[in-house]
Amino acid sequence: GMVSWVESLVRLMPVQHVARLLGLHWHTVKAIDHRRLGREVVEPDRSQIRRLIMDEFALFKGHRYATVVINADTQQVLWVGEGNSRQAIRPFFEWLGPEACAQIEAVAMDMNTAMDLEVQHHCAQTRVVYDLFHVVAKFGREVIDRVRVDQSNQLRHDKPARKVVKRSRWLLLRNRDNLKAEQAVKLEELLQANQPLMTVYLLKDQLKELWYAPSEAEARRRWEEWLELAMSSGLAPVQQFARRLKGYIEGIIASAIYRMNTSVLEGMNNKIKVIKRMAYGYRDNGYFFLKIKAAFPGKAR
Repeated sequence: GMVSWVESLVRLMPVQHVARLLGLHWHTVKAIDHRRLGREVVEPDRSQIRRLIMDEFALFKGHRYATVVINADTQQVLWVGEGNSRQAIRPFFEWLGPEACAQIEAVAMDMNTAMDLEVQHHCAQTRVVYDLFHVVAKFGREVIDRVRVDQSNQLRHDKPARKVVKRSRWLLLRNRDNLKAEQAVKLEELLQANQPLMTVYLLKDQLKELWYAPSEAEARRRWEEWLELAMSSGLAPVQQFARRLKGYIEGIIASAIYRMNTSVLEGMNNKIKVIKRMAYGYRDNGYFFLKIKAAFPGKAR
């Protein structure tokens, strides 16, 4: 009857819409949905977990964050919790328990010392892996954007050239494979005309290669090479970034052994944004987090 109707509709549209459509109070619709999620979201099997990905995302307004833990092999969301401090993620490790902790080989994460220390506290043998997705995104924000703004400021008097550089942001941050032919030509022209942009763009491509090294020794060699290129680039944002990366290099080299596919994060962040829009209006994190778990039940191995 009415309940199963609500349950099927609320998968497709925001609670408010369903309430309006059926002439119910949104509290009622939300309660029905909450119960359904409680039934459908299954407790993960802790004994099978070997590799984790930890990520954070912004909660509603304000700079509050939540942390999500994913099974890297099945892409199931295992846990979602408010906050991104060591204390905030501790309940996850308590849920996991010492036995399951002892079986965790690797945890991929952003270069975030809080998570890092908490992982090492609970799972001493685990390798921390700093994943490609976060590091390259950081390089985009802190280096490519910086250099692009500097370049466009230097071209203040050359209006057409400045316009090209200003508009180039998304060209530079896009994956090269996703560009249409004429966009790829534009990108080439832009890079030819602008030495510093060309440099940071190539450094971004080179940086990615670190994660695809066939061995730790080769990863280390690629790192040394990259560091030398970065330091001799003469570009302050690049040098600054390289110096910071130095402190995290063990976790980058670890990616040669632990191939953690963190490209799942990109799709995931988008999906979380959609859920957030659909669950908009109630500050009920329990409900919101259940919706996230339901959206990522994981694939069989």
